[in-house]
Amino acid sequence: MVWFPDSSFKTAQAIENFNRERLPLIIFANWRGFSGGMKDMYEQVLKYGAYIVDALVGYTQPVMVYIPPNGELRGGSWAVLDHKINPQYMELYADEESRGGVLEAEGMVEIKFRKKDQLKLMHRLDAKLRELRAKLDTGTLSADEKKAVEKQLHQREEALLPMYHTVAASFADLHDRAGRMMEVGCIQDILKWKTSRSFLYWRLRRLLLENAAKNRIKAVSERLSYGEIGSMLRRWFTEDQGSVNGYLWDDNKAVTNWFLGQEKQEKDTGKSLLATNIATIKKSQIMQNISDMITGNPDVAFDAIMTIGQALTTSQRTEAAQVLTSIGSIPT
Repeated sequence: MVWFPDSSFKTAQAIENFNRERLPLIIFANWRGFSGGMKDMYEQVLKYGAYIVDALVGYTQPVMVYIPPNGELRGGSWAVLDHKINPQYMELYADEESRGGVLEAEGMVEIKFRKKDQLKLMHRLDAKLRELRAKLDTGTLSADEKKAVEKQLHQREEALLPMYHTVAASFADLHDRAGRMMEVGCIQDILKWKTSRSFLYWRLRRLLLENAAKNRIKAVSERLSYGEIGSMLRRWFTEDQGSVNGYLWDDNKAVTNWFLGQEKQEKDTGKSLLATNIATIKKSQIMQNISDMITGNPDVAFDAIMTIGQALTTSQRTEAAQVLTSIGSIPT
């Protein structure tokens, strides 16, 4: 299956509509690229393909792309659905029987291991061809004998060529399989069709809850990157579950249940490990903001202290005064 101009435009529109509705997206990818006919190029198939990229780059909900069994992701469609265009939200998975890569195996052989390269390999490996070549190189053959040997040489090459081409195509195909895609970092994981539904379900639930927690943290501290926030969540999970169970962070079901447990605990008691840590981050961020403003404007430091003091209770003012007094008595 390939993308045509009209189907590319409809795909881009659908993705934009899903994003506008704040819906997660699962794509079962089985495309061999974009149609490259003269009429399709005239109808701006490349422009509509770029629309798909724009829609995915701007997607703010989890996007999971799955190459199903015996499915292929080739050509321009591979570039369009590459998870690296939106690494924060996009993930790419492949079935163990799927294929992926810009070029198909036959196309790769035509570029990287052409007929002349196959013939060169034949003459190096095949004993019969080496024997015939040695006869030709002796220079003692008559014209008729040389012609006969050259004919045998050509017939031997033609007999071996299909086998060498098949082996070359099979070797190129190995680079398009899920194992190789995983090795070079093109996909996040290799799935089996029988368990793919369960995996995608728990992975999606985990991503929705995890992204909600990340957005809560981002709202109180914009200075933190999403990578730093992800590391913090993993550390909190390990602290709560114990270092022995830290490996469960890679278990989507376990992490999903942990986030649900944090939500239930916060709803029932008003407190949870997640809420407490977010409150601590918020407090630190506020203190940092006040410190930065006073550092940048030292002439308003005293006025800021007076303004803050008016918002304190009597006991808090007394404690603040004691702290300020002790700071003044510390030798510099």
